[in-house]
Amino acid sequence: MLRNGTRVKGELFDDESVQKILKAGNVLSEFTHHVKYPRTYHLPWSPGMNRDDRMMNDTNIFRGQKIMICEKLDGENTSCYTDRVTARSLETSSHPSRNWVKNLWAQFGYNIPVGWRVCGENMFAKHAIHYSKANGNALETYFYMFSIWDDKNMCLSWDETLEWAELLELTTVPVYYYGVYDIDVITELNDKMEDSPNNIEGYVIRLAREYHYSEFRDVCGKYVRKNHVQNNHGHWTTQKITKNELK
Repeated sequence: MLRNGTRVKGELFDDESVQKILKAGNVLSEFTHHVKYPRTYHLPWSPGMNRDDRMMNDTNIFRGQKIMICEKLDGENTSCYTDRVTARSLETSSHPSRNWVKNLWAQFGYNIPVGWRVCGENMFAKHAIHYSKANGNALETYFYMFSIWDDKNMCLSWDETLEWAELLELTTVPVYYYGVYDIDVITELNDKMEDSPNNIEGYVIRLAREYHYSEFRDVCGKYVRKNHVQNNHGHWTTQKITKNELK
């Protein structure tokens, strides 16, 4: 429950039996349409797990299926609704690094259907990686879209995501691979991560098809390079902002 008294939808909220119970209890109106972005589990071969991270049980669900692999950008997870913008926490406080994305949202947010959300990475401020021309990883934009969810908590397919990105005039995350799962592609990507330890955080694999919020931990996984987070100065939000660079 949020501080304002509204309730947050869980994984089973859209289940028919749960809906009947909530409707009978006359409490459906107490739930907000804002949803906390789910935790992305590590792939079994990800070397960058921390103590509080979790790992996927297996990756069998990817085999024989069409997948999308994109760069895992080192920014702040951000969700854009038609009525507001939030970080991963639904009770986000204001921060100067979020102003650019909020100004961008003002230009497209009114086109997001009620109850839907556009999710992406806010790249304005440096976290662990500095995106710059000198490092060879300068950015196209300060907001990269990676998914869009409808009012039934379904993450749309990657093809539909691209269509919405074009409609909203948003840039999508850099894609490494889009096709049927191929272990040789994974091996090649892992080598790339090892060869670029200072300017890439990792990558994310997702099923290309649509999926429900409750499936997320099984159909989406991340690879994070070893020793990615090395910060002895506290959380990035408490430090002076170092602005990432655009191309």
